[in-house]
Amino acid sequence: MKKGILIFVALISILSINSGFTGNQDKKPWPVPDKDAKMKNPVAADAASLAEGKNLYNLHCKSCHGTKGLGDGSKAAQLKTEPGDFSSSEFQSQSDGALFYKTTEGRDDMPNFKKKLPDADERWSIVNYLRSFKK
Repeated sequence: MKKGILIFVALISILSINSGFTGNQDKKPWPVPDKDAKMKNPVAADAASLAEGKNLYNLHCKSCHGTKGLGDGSKAAQLKTEPGDFSSSEFQSQSDGALFYKTTEGRDDMPNFKKKLPDADERWSIVNYLRSFKK
């Protein structure tokens, strides 16, 4: 009987340890400095900006974040951190400045785009395009 209990406890322990690697862990907060969060988007969300943002998103973001921003891109399963759902109210409630900051600076698996996209207006156009993922 003791052997059965030990096997059960071992199995529960293994399952508990493994659950931390499945993307179910708590999301790590991503603080944004106030001055950045308060930045206003200088690029109008017009057809040209949305088209540019979509092209840049497809080139640089889609492989991890997916076609519809659901975090289900072809590379998402290889990441250590969950790419998130851009259509969620939690994501969409962030300021444009916060999204610009995160795109610019990156962290963990998310690269920074200061060098890849040195033109700030391109990063702002991506922010405009991210707004199109609202549910």
